[in-house]
Amino acid sequence: MEDIMNALRHIQKELDEQKIAIQRSGEKVTEQVTQNINSIMEEKFTILEKKYDNLQTKVENQEKRLYFLEKQARRRNFVLFGLDEKETSYSNLENTLVEFTKKYFELNIERRDIQEIKRIGKKGERPRPIVVTLSNLGLKIEICKQKNALKDTTYYIKEDYPRDILNKRKELQKQLKIEREKGNTAIIKYDKLIVLDKNITNKRNLSISPENIHNLVNKPKKNKQQLSDSKIKVIRSNSVTEKAIKPSMLNFLTTNT
Repeated sequence: MEDIMNALRHIQKELDEQKIAIQRSGEKVTEQVTQNINSIMEEKFTILEKKYDNLQTKVENQEKRLYFLEKQARRRNFVLFGLDEKETSYSNLENTLVEFTKKYFELNIERRDIQEIKRIGKKGERPRPIVVTLSNLGLKIEICKQKNALKDTTYYIKEDYPRDILNKRKELQKQLKIEREKGNTAIIKYDKLIVLDKNITNKRNLSISPENIHNLVNKPKKNKQQLSDSKIKVIRSNSVTEKAIKPSMLNFLTTNT
């Protein structure tokens, strides 16, 4: 009887050892499978991440290209505000613009100089602005140079900016006001705020003394690039025009579309 009990104990011990071995083997298999899955997933994630980065780079390049193309396409454009909306046809609107330019500007513009002309926005109480595309850039530049001729009238001319640039320029208006209140010379140029620091532009009068003369003589000169970098601060938006009294094209794009 005792021999049987010993045999049973031995069998039980072997079973326990086999059970432990099976558990350990299962844990190793599970760990190995998990590592393999993680390795595969990590490899796939790396591939996807590279594809995403490449795609993002392509999209950014396309956006830059579109930005440049749109900017180039609008170079010969200007927007005229305040002209009564009485035209009955496209050619009638062309003739109205030709007569308008001859009346207010020292230019001789003909219908053939107008590549395209159209009003934008929905009809309302105010006359809609007119976007004009001229046949050459020189005419557009001359008109913009003479836009002060409209100063005492209800008419005014602005650049033809894309909607996103108009929004950026509007965002920069607050910073423009702050810089001017500081006494700095500041202007909005396309989608950037250009600031010229007053402390650099104002020259201080030095009393004439040997020490001052020595300092002036021995003061190192800055090259043009250093002067440009030190005087000008450029702020980009992440501007309706500076004259807030008159509505801009953004008003028509946002309220009438």
